[in-house]
Amino acid sequence: MININEVIETNNMIEKEKLDVRTITLGISLLDCISDDMDTLCANIYRRITTTAKDLVKVGKEIEREYAVPIVNKRISVTPIGLIGASACKTTADYVRIAKTLDEAAHEVGVNFLGGFSAIPAKGMTKSEELLIRSIPEALACTENVCSSVNLGSTKTGINMDAVKLMGEIIKETAKLTADRDSLGCAKLVVLCNAPDDNPFMAGAFLGVTEADNVINVGVSGPGVINHAIQGVKGKPFGELCDTIKKTAFKVTRLGQLVAQEASRRLGVPYGIVDLSLAPTPAVGDSIAEILESMGLEKVGCPGTTAALALLNDQVKKGGIMASSYVGGLSGAFIPVSEDHGMIDSARCGCLTLEKLEAMTCVCSVGLDMIAIPGKTTASTISGIIADEMAIGMINQKTTAVRIIPVEGKDVGETAEFGGLLGSGPIMKVNEYSCEGFISRGGRIPAPVHSFKN
Repeated sequence: MININEVIETNNMIEKEKLDVRTITLGISLLDCISDDMDTLCANIYRRITTTAKDLVKVGKEIEREYAVPIVNKRISVTPIGLIGASACKTTADYVRIAKTLDEAAHEVGVNFLGGFSAIPAKGMTKSEELLIRSIPEALACTENVCSSVNLGSTKTGINMDAVKLMGEIIKETAKLTADRDSLGCAKLVVLCNAPDDNPFMAGAFLGVTEADNVINVGVSGPGVINHAIQGVKGKPFGELCDTIKKTAFKVTRLGQLVAQEASRRLGVPYGIVDLSLAPTPAVGDSIAEILESMGLEKVGCPGTTAALALLNDQVKKGGIMASSYVGGLSGAFIPVSEDHGMIDSARCGCLTLEKLEAMTCVCSVGLDMIAIPGKTTASTISGIIADEMAIGMINQKTTAVRIIPVEGKDVGETAEFGGLLGSGPIMKVNEYSCEGFISRGGRIPAPVHSFKN
């Protein structure tokens, strides 16, 4: 039974500590849209999305008003298009046409983003998947709300290094085609290892083939709430710090569960999962970096940062798991540089480097996220950065990702401006020694031995 004290506490979290539900994401299966005729395929996709998601935004706004809970984004994820387009798509232009169809459908129903222009060549790459991947630069340049992801490896299969090499080239091309917007296309493109089927967060969201026809997944976020809570235990032992984070994560996740169940009931769509991830925004007071600094770090990136992030990530999961029947997605702490003003400040002063961020990804939820680098960075260097991050995910049996932006025409010390929740960020230094001989070998890095647990 909810009492008046809990109501007051939640209202304070929303009004003063920037608590919000970051996204309601409606997953839509497009498997029944498959056709070998392009006209039929695109018509099926448009009709399926606009019919299924016609009330998504309206219901989200109703829940916001009735419960006074901010719901920042309403989004859609679809079955990976590399599977859906395999029969009909014979050229990259065919896949670009599907991307435009997805964008039109997203505009029609009023969602912020639509994810699933995706391929999953973790072990091998089909001709269809290769065509989709090669279409990504143009697809992201000519659409507004479409997001793309490519899963390049897993703990079970190893790392597809042919796809890793190709994605370095694709990211460079995407940056060039959106150079007039500080290479914004790359902010809508992420590569992953061990991608989950139920992630509600962009740009990596797609509806996996293990999912139902439709599903509601919700992502909650409360960096400001966690930071406020730990202000009260400054200087206290780690046990007390951990308890504080767990209790607060529990309260944040209960809100997400409420919204997920309400959206599910009103839309007549099954409730999938609550993603516990702490997702920052560029606003002051909504920062993962501030949480870590409240723990006792002078600046994020200094010694102790990885340990502090590991503690935060683990306690958020421990608290959140008790609050929801179904937890999934990524669930933990995001560390996107351009979307977190504390991360931006640390990167500007040189305390936070690309190498330190890589170390932090060993213990956080995702990986190298929203990092702007010099436009002159080579495709092979980008592939090397991707390969390193995929290896961390593969060996540690966790999801890792790279969303990196080589900003055309800009160099270290300059700033890239992406706007909105994507924020802005300093161009970070990249190690310029070449890894081309390694990346060019081709083939696949084998899965680690523990992958044979069947």
